Amino acid sequence: MRYEMKKIIAACMAGVTVFGMSPMQSEASSGVNAGIAAVFGESLSNGVSAGITAVEAQNTTTANIETVCGYTNLGIANVDNHLNIREGAGEDYDLVGKLPKNAGCEILETEGDWSKIQSGEVTGYVKSEFLFTGEEAVQKAAEVKSIVATSNTMTLNARTEPNTDCSIWTTIAEGEELQVVEDLGDWVKVDIDGDECYVAREFVELSEELPKAMTMTEIRYGEGVSDVRVDIVQYACQFVGNRYVWGGTSLTNGVDCSGFTMRIYEKYGIYLPHSSKAQANYGTRISSSDAKPGDLFFYGSGKSISHVAMYIGGGQVVHASSAKTGIKISNAFYRTPICVVRLIND
Repeated sequence: MRYEMKKIIAACMAGVTVFGMSPMQSEASSGVNAGIAAVFGESLSNGVSAGITAVEAQNTTTANIETVCGYTNLGIANVDNHLNIREGAGEDYDLVGKLPKNAGCEILETEGDWSKIQSGEVTGYVKSEFLFTGEEAVQKAAEVKSIVATSNTMTLNARTEPNTDCSIWTTIAEGEELQVVEDLGDWVKVDIDGDECYVAREFVELSEELPKAMTMTEIRYGEGVSDVRVDIVQYACQFVGNRYVWGGTSLTNGVDCSGFTMRIYEKYGIYLPHSSKAQANYGTRISSSDAKPGDLFFYGSGKSISHVAMYIGGGQVVHASSAKTGIKISNAFYRTPICVVRLIND
C-alpha cells in the first residue's frame, strides 16, 4: 500500500509540474487536479475503509465475548441439592468438589456425557445432563445471581447500624464474600449467617455473583488426628451443598447451624441441644490455635453466641450458613470466633 501511494504521489506531482508550464496547460490542470483528487480520494478511502473495517471487526469480536457473572461459557448446576465434581470423566473417579444448586461454572470442554468445568478453586468433571447451558443458563443466572460484597481490608467491622457510633457486631476477614441485602450508599446492609448488619462501602467491592463450587481437597488433617475425627469430618462434608432451613434438623431436607452440628454428633453418640448458645456450654473450651477436626467454633456479636460451625482442619469449618448459601465450607476465621469447644476427648 505504501509503495503504491508513493507512485501515485510521484505521478501526480509530475503532472502538476508539466501542466503548470503554460496558460493552456494550466487550464487543463483543473482536469488533472480532479483526477488527482479522484485518485487520492479512492486510494485514501479504500485504505481508511479497510482500516475501519478491521477495527470494527476486532471490536465486534471483543463485544461478542460477553461474560455473565464472570463466565464466558456459562454452566449452572441443574440439581436439587448439589452436583458431584469428579477428577475424571466417569463415576469411578474420586470426588474433587461439589457444585451447589444454581452454582455457576466455566465449561472448558466436553467428553461424551461429561463436561470439564472450573468453578471457584475446583476443576473437574460433571455429568452434562445436570447443567443449564447456553441461553437457558443466561436466563437462569438472571434469576438466581446475587450481589456480593467482598472485603478488601484486613479486618472489616460489621456494625449493628450504618454508622461508626454504634457497636461492632462482628469482624470479617479480608477476601470474605458477604451477601448484600441493600446498598445504602456509604454503607451496605449484608447478611452474615442469617443475621443482618452493616459494613462501610469503601472497604468492600460489589459484584454480581453466582454460588461457586466447594472443594473437597480443602479438607486437611493434622498429625495425630484420631480416626473418629477423620470420620466425623468426612461424614459432615458429604452434606455440603444441602439446604439451610431455620429450625430444621434434617441433614438431607434442611437444617440450621445448630441442627447440623447436633445431627452430626448424634451419629457418634454425643447428644447436643438444638441451640448454638446451649451447645457452647458442652465439652471443654480451648484456644482456636489448638483446634482439631471435629471441634466446634462459635460466632456471634460481643459475647452473645448465635452461630456454630465444625472445624475440619486446614483452617476451615463446615456449617449450615444461611438460606442463601446452605451447608458450606468457610475459613474458620471468616468472622471472629467467640469461643471454641472440644467434645471429642482423644
